[in-house]
Amino acid sequence: MDLGLTDRTVLVTGASGDIGREAARAFAAEGARVALGYAHHRETAARLVAELGAERAVAVRYDLTDPGSVAPALSIVERRFGPVEVYVAAGIAPPAWPVQSTAFEEVPVDDWVPFLRGNVEQTLRTVQLVLPGMRRHGWGRITFVSTHLVRQGRPGRGFYTAAKAALHGLSRSLAWDAGGDGVLVNVVCPGLTVAGRAGAVPEAVLSEEAGRTPSGRLSRPADIARAVVFVSSAANGNITGEVLTVAGGR
Repeated sequence: MDLGLTDRTVLVTGASGDIGREAARAFAAEGARVALGYAHHRETAARLVAELGAERAVAVRYDLTDPGSVAPALSIVERRFGPVEVYVAAGIAPPAWPVQSTAFEEVPVDDWVPFLRGNVEQTLRTVQLVLPGMRRHGWGRITFVSTHLVRQGRPGRGFYTAAKAALHGLSRSLAWDAGGDGVLVNVVCPGLTVAGRAGAVPEAVLSEEAGRTPSGRLSRPADIARAVVFVSSAANGNITGEVLTVAGGR
């Protein structure tokens, strides 16, 4: 299937993380030109650029905790590859394990505000900057990477799930706002994903979670990446405002 991504300009934020890295690889494999947004792991992003090829990839500092990093990052991408046509927002995630045990009302403001600002404010800011170009070209894809915890919940994850849930609402409204201009907006919602941070989860917990999953296994970053690439491609002709859960049937 031709996904229609050849020479499309794609911005993947959180590209130094497990899911973002696999998404960048998958987009590049489809012929897209990929901007790899990173916050702190510059060396990781640089290695991925070397892997994908400098003609197809560029690393840009995109720090979700720094409002001043967004516009300069987009300027670099536009000068190198042209306006962003596909925006994939991975956001900020808390450590996978252990789950925070502090009572909800006792969590310091400095601990939870970054999740809201990073996952919501900076994402809104980026959408506002890339959407006009998508409208002018009559084509665009915006994909938010969320979490299954929005549906299932978990103690110690209230502020994180609140931030991610906001993106679900944003996608529904943006679907109405931008759909007539050829811009499709969706959410990809991973379940517990085995890699990197999730690798710190005890094996007994992973085994128990897999046993509760119809497919009999937990998702891996490549599973999430393939879903992200599809809904962000031209092969997706009319899916918008939807939440695609990739969790083995959970």
